[in-house]
Amino acid sequence: MHPIAHAQTRPDHPAIIMAPSGETVTFGQMDDYANRFAQLLRSRGLKRGDHFAVLMENNSHYLQVVWGSQRAGTMMVPISTRLTAPEICYILKDANAKFLLTTRKFADVIEGIRGDCADLPLLIVGGEGDEDYDAALAAQPAEPIADQAPGQYMLYSSGTTGRPKGVKPAPPADEDIQAVNPLVGLAVMGAGMPADGSMVYLSPAPLYHAAPLGWCTTAQRLGGTVVVMEKFDPELALATIEQHRVTDSQWVPTHFVRMLKLDPELRTRYDLSSHKRALHAAAPCPVPIKREMIEWWGPIINEYYAGSEGIGMTLIKAEDWLDHPGSVGKAIHGTLHVCNPDGEEVPAGQDGLLFFENENIPTYHNDPDKTREAMHPKGWMTLGDIGHLDPDGYLYLTDRKSHMIISGGVNIYPQEIENLLVTHDKVMDAAVIGAPCPDFGEKVVAVIQPMDMEAAGDALEAELRDFLAPSLSKIKMPKQFDFRPQLPREANGKLYKRELRDEYLAKAEIETEQA
Repeated sequence: MHPIAHAQTRPDHPAIIMAPSGETVTFGQMDDYANRFAQLLRSRGLKRGDHFAVLMENNSHYLQVVWGSQRAGTMMVPISTRLTAPEICYILKDANAKFLLTTRKFADVIEGIRGDCADLPLLIVGGEGDEDYDAALAAQPAEPIADQAPGQYMLYSSGTTGRPKGVKPAPPADEDIQAVNPLVGLAVMGAGMPADGSMVYLSPAPLYHAAPLGWCTTAQRLGGTVVVMEKFDPELALATIEQHRVTDSQWVPTHFVRMLKLDPELRTRYDLSSHKRALHAAAPCPVPIKREMIEWWGPIINEYYAGSEGIGMTLIKAEDWLDHPGSVGKAIHGTLHVCNPDGEEVPAGQDGLLFFENENIPTYHNDPDKTREAMHPKGWMTLGDIGHLDPDGYLYLTDRKSHMIISGGVNIYPQEIENLLVTHDKVMDAAVIGAPCPDFGEKVVAVIQPMDMEAAGDALEAELRDFLAPSLSKIKMPKQFDFRPQLPREANGKLYKRELRDEYLAKAEIETEQA
């Protein structure tokens, strides 16, 4: 189960299709590319364990680069396309990247990188001279390198609570580059993905994130075709399922919300009958949203909880979710523990910090303090989430520990409020944060992206308060509602709450100085 094998048996079968352009890469072409890229890495002096970075939009190169690195034993560092030049340079330096692969799309950012990382070699798709990636790749032979070894990637946290940290994975368990990947077993046995090469897998999210990288490469290990959306668009996603007869897919809750907010005529226009399995993760899905999606797509929607650290995973299928609404399932990888602040396990129904027990525990690159903070005395690791188990062993997530608001000594979890707000038909997106308050320490602030910005104002605030009142106690009710046309959200659904909190903190400091 590896693209090398599929290139030998089905070289003309599509491995990648870009949507909506239709650009197609076969398994045979991808095999040649991966060998050339591995040769390029060696020609640039990169040995096993050396790092290089990738800053690219979703394009046909991305997954092929992953497979080339996987043959060279190198550590690929995917970089978010949302970052500024100083943020990118921080990662490049922290990772000790030997070079950066990028495209002309990031011309403005590249100039900033040249200034702060003057000695770092650049390879640019569509570049010129020594930076011409296309020419450098074409100059390499398409034969396998002599010292093939399994490569990995080091993902950096989104930096929602501070500087991003690199998640350095444990060393590969097997030296064979074609060894079965653990995610393959989870995909086939847990999610029910087909292993006969019939899969057509849709990836609507940025490829620099853990889930798209993991599931796309797993689909290709299974001989499936990966349809990569160049950029998510709710109607285009539905049209792509119809056009390419997509069988499998992976989403985040914000994708669901945006598709459900489409005009009903658009939602029902497309034939989705080929679609057999839909995975979703990245954030807990509001119960009404998940229920409406199951009513629309049928019981094909499976949810999992995991993280870039790869320390564990839970999974719940649609049928089980309907019996346990709001749950993210039972552990299928790693052993789950729910602990109080003293590290003692708590009984079912009681919230606590979630830890996974696993044989393979990663570390945070260049940050032993963060690694130590994430560890339980018994060697378990946490992703920083709060939750509880029910008597049947199903996990329910409450919120991120770092997102908790403490107002008047009361702990408030924003996720509960956000999940209610996004179900309102006039709300496209919502973020709830704690802002400084002289009386209570923090106050609850709801930052709303309305469906129609012209509707923003006192009347909509009053409507939202009335909408929330039956479900929220007074202490949880937002003290302030603000409206804006866009929230700082990653394309993978990750909300940059740090940016909002920093903004409101700065406002509070200015107001204090002026008082």
